[in-house]
Amino acid sequence: MVVIAVVLVTAGGGGDSGKDRPQRARPPESVDLAARIDEFTHQVIRHSAFRPPTALERRAVADGVGLYLDGRRTEAARRLAEVDFGVSAFTDSATGRPFAEIADRARESTRGWGRIYIDLPRGGGHTASGSTPGASGGTSGAARPAATWSVQVPHPVADADSEKLGVGAWRATPGGVLVMAGANRRAGENGAADVAHRRDTVFHAVCAELVDHRLPGIQVHGFADSTEPDYDVIVSTGRGDHGRLWGEGLAAALSRRDFEVCRVWVRRCSLEGRTNVQGREAADAGLPFLHVEFSRTVRASPARIARAVQAIGEAAGLAGRAVRAGAAAVPDVSASAPVVAAGGPVVPARIARGPQDRLVAGPGAGHDGPGPDHA
Repeated sequence: MVVIAVVLVTAGGGGDSGKDRPQRARPPESVDLAARIDEFTHQVIRHSAFRPPTALERRAVADGVGLYLDGRRTEAARRLAEVDFGVSAFTDSATGRPFAEIADRARESTRGWGRIYIDLPRGGGHTASGSTPGASGGTSGAARPAATWSVQVPHPVADADSEKLGVGAWRATPGGVLVMAGANRRAGENGAADVAHRRDTVFHAVCAELVDHRLPGIQVHGFADSTEPDYDVIVSTGRGDHGRLWGEGLAAALSRRDFEVCRVWVRRCSLEGRTNVQGREAADAGLPFLHVEFSRTVRASPARIARAVQAIGEAAGLAGRAVRAGAAAVPDVSASAPVVAAGGPVVPARIARGPQDRLVAGPGAGHDGPGPDHA
């Protein structure tokens, strides 16, 4: 009987069973974010269909992103789950920085609504299982994401390799939110998937939510070399001019790295991004926004992409410094020694918005530049 009792106690997990000890959260799975996005682009986006979201579906994803940025992760997960979206946490193997991925968990290749990547503070209590604390209904002890800016990729595949510029920019400057479209711009009927010129998409709803959170944005595009053969990059502030400080800094940083840059505020260029709806949203809110086009030659070269990404990172810091200081003039960025700040452009004071009643198709769904050869 004694032997039996000992066996029962051992099998039942006695007083110092692992169950009684607090469980330590494992660190998030380490992944190469660039490789993950490359796979997403070529395995999903390239072949994805596109179903236009309803107003309620757009609002659910945008609300989820906003709640996550506010640190209300349990509520964010519940809101996203209403449309079969979810949150996963990883660590980028190249930078060591944790990030959250918000993505479609059910019909990614048939709806084509895209993904969102949010830079997270280190040591914020993110779990190795992929879900952040609170994502499954528990109490979140993680810190609020310190998001300060966004980089947007509206035309992956159509603007070949533009996603490489997007992830490179995200890596170059901490505090970024990367917004990726989920389908080729020509996947939908009547331009429905051309998210840079539509207000009735998940992409635009999320970018509008980021405007609500006062996050300046840079949107990366690509153009065929024949469109502007004299230039490597076209830098524009879109519809407004609130991004002028940022744009001047970026143009100067690119020029120092031997890129030929067309500055839209100096001369007329193709692909100026005036009809871009995310730029109009930012302009209406008084936020800096940049619409940046890169030639195919730039996007086809890993070395040129790396130089372009360095320039984006440098300019984000310069613009952030100028905005925080309340500078009224463009800073002198012509010096050979760059000044790099840790965070992106920061604009204080979140604005209040009414109901999202502007998420309807805009009148100009066509792109500023060439169609099929906009590669």
